[in-house]
Amino acid sequence: MKIELGLSKISATDAAEFCHGEIQGALGDIAAAFVCTDSREADADTLFVATRGERVDGHDYIASAIGQGCRMILCERVPEGLEASGAAFVTVKDSIEAFSLLASGYRAERPLYTVAITGSVGKTTTKELTAAIFRRERELFATEGNFNSVIGMPMSLMSVGKDKDTAVFEMGMSGFCEISAMTRAATPNIAMVINIGSSHLEYLKTRDNIALAKLEIAEGLRAGGTLLLNGDEPLLWKHARGGEYKIIYVGHGDNCDIQIKNVKVSDSGTEFDLDFMGRSLCSLKINLIGAQFATNAAFAAAAGMLSGITEGAIREGLSEYIPSAMRQNITKREGITVIADCYNAAPESMRAAIDTLASLTTEGKRIAVLGDMRELGCQSERMHREIGEYVYARGIDLLFTLGASGEYIALGAKSAGMSAEHVCSVTDTEEIDTLCALISAKLSEGDAILFKASRGVKLERAIDGLFGENK
Repeated sequence: MKIELGLSKISATDAAEFCHGEIQGALGDIAAAFVCTDSREADADTLFVATRGERVDGHDYIASAIGQGCRMILCERVPEGLEASGAAFVTVKDSIEAFSLLASGYRAERPLYTVAITGSVGKTTTKELTAAIFRRERELFATEGNFNSVIGMPMSLMSVGKDKDTAVFEMGMSGFCEISAMTRAATPNIAMVINIGSSHLEYLKTRDNIALAKLEIAEGLRAGGTLLLNGDEPLLWKHARGGEYKIIYVGHGDNCDIQIKNVKVSDSGTEFDLDFMGRSLCSLKINLIGAQFATNAAFAAAAGMLSGITEGAIREGLSEYIPSAMRQNITKREGITVIADCYNAAPESMRAAIDTLASLTTEGKRIAVLGDMRELGCQSERMHREIGEYVYARGIDLLFTLGASGEYIALGAKSAGMSAEHVCSVTDTEEIDTLCALISAKLSEGDAILFKASRGVKLERAIDGLFGENK
């Protein structure tokens, strides 16, 4: 992972000051225009950040980076024998924590108006909807791809160019303190927690803990900023704490400050009204099918309204947003309606996707192709079985599953009453050709088919196998 710094080069002296580190080795005017965390991308104009991961320790590759000409390294220790290498070592206690401080210090002289988004499911969709709104009237930067981690988000922050005045950042996490580090780097004007789901139960054990970890996003809020919370989630009423910022609840309930009303879902998208603290925005439209997307859009619209974006720009941004290829991308392929939603999956988003499939008007069968949901810990089997039960309850005609945990979805559907003839399970995620052959034998013109699984399953391979250019 490598980025070009958006403002100006950074010197070793400034880097040490920003992240409270000490300089060892060379003391000259060494500066870098790029930052990377992969030693293979390091060179004479790049700051190499050596981080410790579960499998790889970047400190083991510092010598390799120096061998490629790298002259500035952020690290926790200087490897033996490299003290006199001519490189400048900015040494810190924790290089990942220091990297967030570095990003914050680097941007401090030219601060951005910033919106930060987290949640268990739907944060990328909310980020993209928010960006679509702000892009109408601001010079906007928005994070892309997987740049939502304790490494990726600070890199995104440091890459924002001089021509941008506003940034929208997505913040993911797997445990405590990660969002805290990111939000302190970004210092958002507006932060939002769009929901609390079941992802990360493997590490955090309870939804209460997930809520607390997500609420860390408030720790970096600027004085006078705004924290937007999902008012339909009791845990966010229970655990939210005030500060030098305003808390505003968004949701369907009468107790919400910004209330979502009159949601209408059709084959062409979703429409809803928004009561914005006494002001009504009627008939807001998005090109996404499902009531859950009204909540994502409501958060995006709220951020826009609070930031002075005009109503016209909000309407246009929402209505013209087009989802990316692997997030509820609905297309017609050979007379078949295909719902590609393979980017990620959790119990909450699985049910929402099944609801979307069930709601479609189709002349043929409704077919669900579902795979493993990751990071559910000891509750994984139960939650997968419950998804199978939900498939049957929503009247889905055929179910195909992929993965060892996906088999529990199949078992749940059959135990709920779905005929064994209508359920098929492939446990090995590498047997994608087998899965495609089984689906192809049952697939007909006029059908609607959903593909949904956690990212690691790579379920989009099945879409390529069934509907690729050569098919």
